[in-house]
Amino acid sequence: MRKSKPKKRIILPDPKFNDVLVTKFVNNLMYTGKKNLAFQIFYEAIETVTEKTSEDGLEVWKKALSNVTPNVEVRSRRIGGATFQIPSEIRPGRKSSIGMKNLILFARKRHEKTMSAKLAGEIMAAYKEEGAAFKRKEDTHRMADANKAFSHFRF
Repeated sequence: MRKSKPKKRIILPDPKFNDVLVTKFVNNLMYTGKKNLAFQIFYEAIETVTEKTSEDGLEVWKKALSNVTPNVEVRSRRIGGATFQIPSEIRPGRKSSIGMKNLILFARKRHEKTMSAKLAGEIMAAYKEEGAAFKRKEDTHRMADANKAFSHFRF
């Protein structure tokens, strides 16, 4: 490549839990630059999780996030006129990003009243290894397993 890689931006930890992962999650949750609102939604969801599970909400969220984070994915590759789905490992940064985005996506599709309630519900479902975000991870792994025969095409 001719151009150099862009510098990694430094993400500051969040004010309440002092955790960079929380800030990354809130950045994905945010709409149209409204970060304060996104932080409010996240903190309310964590409080709700703490009340309902009587465990540390942040630890429950971290466990839920690791439960919905996929390890492998399939990528399309065209070889000799045929398109193959080739399973490949996901690099760590992309892995956590996919997990966060799936958790948020399926939280938005839930039918609770407020976004914080939706997010809390999805976090608790993912913690118990159920819910739509966990199902997406399982489907991804199943698809990679089904296409294991094409893994020798890896690039």
